[in-house]
Amino acid sequence: MGETIQDGKFVELTYTVTDAKSGQVLAGVEFPLGYVHGHNEILAPSVHRELQGRRAGDVIEVPLDGNRIFGPRDESLVFTDHLANVPDEYRQVGVSILMESDSGQTRSFVVTRVDDEMLTVDGNNPLCGRDVVFRLEVLTVRDAAGDETKAGGAIAAANPVVDPALLRPL
Repeated sequence: MGETIQDGKFVELTYTVTDAKSGQVLAGVEFPLGYVHGHNEILAPSVHRELQGRRAGDVIEVPLDGNRIFGPRDESLVFTDHLANVPDEYRQVGVSILMESDSGQTRSFVVTRVDDEMLTVDGNNPLCGRDVVFRLEVLTVRDAAGDETKAGGAIAAANPVVDPALLRPL
């Protein structure tokens, strides 16, 4: 019998996020994501609660209301502009653009549409306004090393980079 997930345990897992209505996979990690449970809340708090007490080999599904976690969709965060006004490096669907408001606040926008004349960007979190299901597979549960606890996760360079917009609730 293996160790269970609890505060102070190093956990590695993979996950996918699926739209509950369409079944479309919206996000996920290809390589294991490592964190120290209770020290580094990298996913929504309700997902961390569901992981508590699980073991390596467990696969769980956690349904989430994207509106509750990421807020409702705000159409005022969707902008369309003439392609001629947009630098070439931003003219591809999926490209992230960091924009700053007049008051100095920054927000990440994603290019969602490009055609021959216009480009559309969206500043909404891609999960807001959707019912989603996190499917998680627990790969490793063990005592965290001291340096892992300080860092909140794996120290190795192999720890993946994950889109923070998909992880942090507002």
